[in-house]
Amino acid sequence: MTLTISPKSRLVACVLLAAAVGACSKQEEPAAGPASSGPATEAPAAAAPPAPAVAAKVQGMGAEELRESATRALRENRMYAPAGDNAMEYYLALRDKLPDDPNVASALTDLMPYTVIATEQAVSREQFDEAQRLVALIEKADPNTPALPRIRQSIGTAQQSVAQRSVAEAERVRAETQARAQADQQRQAQQQAAEAEAARRLAAEQEAARQAAERQAQQQRETEQREAAARQAAAAQQQAPRPAAAQPAPRALRPISMPAPRYPPEALRAGTSGDVLVEFTVGTSGEVTDVRVLRANPGRVFDREATNAVRRWKFEPIDAPITTRRTLAFTPNE
Repeated sequence: MTLTISPKSRLVACVLLAAAVGACSKQEEPAAGPASSGPATEAPAAAAPPAPAVAAKVQGMGAEELRESATRALRENRMYAPAGDNAMEYYLALRDKLPDDPNVASALTDLMPYTVIATEQAVSREQFDEAQRLVALIEKADPNTPALPRIRQSIGTAQQSVAQRSVAEAERVRAETQARAQADQQRQAQQQAAEAEAARRLAAEQEAARQAAERQAQQQRETEQREAAARQAAAAQQQAPRPAAAQPAPRALRPISMPAPRYPPEALRAGTSGDVLVEFTVGTSGEVTDVRVLRANPGRVFDREATNAVRRWKFEPIDAPITTRRTLAFTPNE
């Protein structure tokens, strides 16, 4: 079947093509799809097998349908886009069916400059998938087009530039991320140091307050001990028989066992020394009873150990109970 384009149709097509020249810089963006790519922000991925220059659905159309679709595409200024619905693909498919039709060849010749310009614009916008699609159209239309080597070279150069820019951008992002991480670490370290210093100061203040409270309590205990010892001494003096002869002579007691008192560990560690005056009664069996502390210096430090030791003392049996007094001395170096 031979395609015939009337002079009037040819004139309309030429007018439409001329109008498209002025719109090349404002040519609508190709329809977005999985194969489309905006400005590259990453290095180009591995190239996929090139898609056919003419869509399969276009190749399956009949000659008359292709002619009508091509005319409508020209009228609507769809010279080379979107993919699968543009005059360039329709005329290429029509040329495959009518290879000797001069009107088809002329239409492709007229469309070629616009397709070349669109390809260069796609490269400048870094839309490499779209540029490759248009290169495939140009190559199918005329593989010897002088612009093809230059366009291919510009695509390769642009892709290399994008890859280098992507590497530089990745390096910049990495450096910024590392700098932020280092700054965060430094801030965290400073914060931890400040918190540790605050905790140390608080602990020191608490320890100082505790020691002050302990000193005050110790002073109060010592005062109470001195007062109690004074009261005990006064009471003992009041209760003790006045005539010295009334007190059984200690010499009359013959000790069998007089174990030494245990030195309190706290006093030993502190190097504290002192003495305790103890009054006790020895029964007829020689056992000790009624142990009482008359005086302790310092108070409440050696009292318990002194009385415990005296209670363990053992004397020889006697005829009558004897009450006597002994002073037990506590010296750390002994």
